[in-house]
Amino acid sequence: MDNNENYLRQRELIFKGPQNENQQIEAAWLMLREADAVMEVRSGGDKRLWVSYDIRRITYAEIEQALIEVGFHLDNSLISKLRRALYHYQEDTIRANLGLTRETLKGVAQKVFIHHYQQQDHGCRDQRPRHWREYL
Repeated sequence: MDNNENYLRQRELIFKGPQNENQQIEAAWLMLREADAVMEVRSGGDKRLWVSYDIRRITYAEIEQALIEVGFHLDNSLISKLRRALYHYQEDTIRANLGLTRETLKGVAQKVFIHHYQQQDHGCRDQRPRHWREYL
């Protein structure tokens, strides 16, 4: 029997850094709520954001990696590092027991913010046909 509740996780993300934590929380909330693999995102008060997800689709490590790649600053205190290590170990063990390896889920962390990135007006899109882009 496969009980879905065994695979649902609710984790806390703590922000810290040179940027204002409240601005980071708001921006991360906007990005994570549109991610397919993330089920729920809510503010946890000062410097905190709670994320609910299914570990069969994405892990805490992949969410953190995607946030860091985009430019968010997460808390790196000793207790946060220990908590992260425990989460990573638990989730990696469960996924290994399910037969879900990194190769079967390759690129999940990269797909977390694709929808949000595509909606931004960032000027990185070249509207010219492919043969013109290659010509110049």
